[in-house]
Amino acid sequence: MRLNSLAVRLIAAATVWSAVALLAAGLILTSLYRQTVVSAFDDRLGVYLNTLVGALAVEDTANGLTDPGNLGEQRFQLLYSGWYWQVRETGGDGPVVLASRSLFSDILDTALATDVSESGGLTSGALTGPSGQSLRFRKRTVVFEGGGTFDIAVAGDVGAIEQQIAAFRRSVFITLAVFGLGLILSTTVQIRWGLRPLDRVRRALADLRSGRQTRVEGPLPAEVQPLVSELNALLDSNQQIIERARTQVGNLAHALKTPLSVVINEARASRGALAGKVAEQAALMHRQINHHLDRARIAAKVDVIGTATDVAPVVARLVRAMQRIHHERGVTLTADVPDDARFKGEQQDLEEIVGNLVDNACKWARAKVTVTAAYNRPAEDGEPGRLVILIDDDGPGVSPDEIAAATARGRRLDETKPGSGLGLSIVTDLVSLYRGTVDFQRSPAGGLRAEVKLPAA
Repeated sequence: MRLNSLAVRLIAAATVWSAVALLAAGLILTSLYRQTVVSAFDDRLGVYLNTLVGALAVEDTANGLTDPGNLGEQRFQLLYSGWYWQVRETGGDGPVVLASRSLFSDILDTALATDVSESGGLTSGALTGPSGQSLRFRKRTVVFEGGGTFDIAVAGDVGAIEQQIAAFRRSVFITLAVFGLGLILSTTVQIRWGLRPLDRVRRALADLRSGRQTRVEGPLPAEVQPLVSELNALLDSNQQIIERARTQVGNLAHALKTPLSVVINEARASRGALAGKVAEQAALMHRQINHHLDRARIAAKVDVIGTATDVAPVVARLVRAMQRIHHERGVTLTADVPDDARFKGEQQDLEEIVGNLVDNACKWARAKVTVTAAYNRPAEDGEPGRLVILIDDDGPGVSPDEIAAATARGRRLDETKPGSGLGLSIVTDLVSLYRGTVDFQRSPAGGLRAEVKLPAA
């Protein structure tokens, strides 16, 4: 999957949303758990506070308050255990009348408390204990019948509940992380499965572009099928337009060639300079019409989707044909073309290009002509492929100036060689129409090398 693909975008959006939602859920759950645990702890402190108040109330307060003991909790007896209670005269800085043994000689200074809240005569909050513990406390002001008003406070160490909250937080986030990974995995599978039809369409379009298919076929979901139907309709319309253009070109060729043939025949049958000039110019017009009609025909087909030609069979047939044509000269032709090599164009045009170059090589070769090809198929990401065809001969070779002259229409380097002089210029025109290149250079065999680069299918 590429970074700019729909699948990556959808998966990234689902991942971000899942991470935010699960993180928020984890924080909410942890916060609710903390509130529940702290509320339960405060309720426990309230029970001890009520027990302490009740124990002090039944004593004979006329002779002073007496120690009520450990209130059923042994940690009130252990030194600095984190569980404390004290009775202090009201006034904020009044003396401590009674305190649990765990406090030893220290006091609980609730004036330094934080997170203080009051409800129903009870004061709750947090403070730091004698040995640095984090404490929660509950305090109530009580007036006894025997006289005296006292602030009675009970405090407990919240370290244990903080450990519980931390353990719960770890469990929650581990659980949510595993759940999130499973959710992302299932979302990825769902998105990939849901977008698979688009991947099939992409492969079908690649096959269409390379010429392996002429239409996009196959059962597709209802959401994608209308798009494919419109695409096939566009292909059919394009093909009809091309066929009409070919028909018009043929009609034009027939309409022009017949009168020109009549003019040429009449001029040749007549005598005089004027008749010769008319015949010469009419023949030139005939060649120009053929040339430009061929260019129009090729240009109409160059970018047609789905047009492709297997290279190896075409080259094999041309090699056999040229071998028979030039057998009297004793020229040996060999070909080495990959079986999967494909040309993105018409078979007739490939035959014209390779045939003219091989024929030219055979005319100038001393004993051997070789045809080789290199093929790079188009990539799935749309990168175009390339077909490179090399024709080498062991003839005398030519200079750059002679190559430029040979590719001019109607020009030949050696008038003793058979031909019209149009072969190499036709090759140049055809290759340029396919947006390819043709280069001539010194061959390793000693003669001329023609290197043709064409679009691959």
